[in-house]
Amino acid sequence: MSLILSIETATAVCSVSLHQEGRLLGLHELDQENAHGKKLLLLIDDLFKYTNLNSSDLNAIAVSSGPGSYTGLRIGVSIAKGLAYAHNIPLISVDSLHAIAHPLIGITGKNDTVISMIDARRMEVYTSIFNSTGELIKGPYPLIIEDNPFMKYLNKGKVFFVGDGVGKLREVLEHENAVFPNLLSSSRAVGEIAYRKYLINEFVDTAYFEPNYLKDFKVIASKKNLLNI
Repeated sequence: MSLILSIETATAVCSVSLHQEGRLLGLHELDQENAHGKKLLLLIDDLFKYTNLNSSDLNAIAVSSGPGSYTGLRIGVSIAKGLAYAHNIPLISVDSLHAIAHPLIGITGKNDTVISMIDARRMEVYTSIFNSTGELIKGPYPLIIEDNPFMKYLNKGKVFFVGDGVGKLREVLEHENAVFPNLLSSSRAVGEIAYRKYLINEFVDTAYFEPNYLKDFKVIASKKNLLNI
């Protein structure tokens, strides 16, 4: 048996799900800014009530590991590690950008590309590029959206842009091969990927695991002369 609780908090979406043998049993999620700290444990509790299961029934915990929101990732990973410790079960790490792209893998054309994006600051996103079979071409990496950096993929076939960062790209990109499905972060995809990892015992060290923040916070000095001199 493999009952896996999956947690996704890398973006504004706060999402939890339960999968058994890779089959979705229940999904609770909330798309609301700054909800993770107040709502995540409540969503987990409601999910167990909905499925008539208990945390003691779990065989593993899966968590979206970033990149993404610093606060969201910290909360999600902390709770995932706490549950894994409490029940002495393994922890599974799932790349956040991979999870966003996952629903399209295997159903696009041979020459198509899937590019997932998570909103960062200003005109910046975190992004990864996958081919039609799910092989990682590039990423994850931070990208400033100044023009269209994906022309070589758009000239080859359809490019599916997914995630909450694509709105920034749409402001500068018009191309007949650009497709924008409404796919956001979800623990459902995290759980599907986690089940495959569970089958091959691909776990992380719970004690030392940390989210992939991808980059450090930077303090930008103001150019204003605050002293007026």
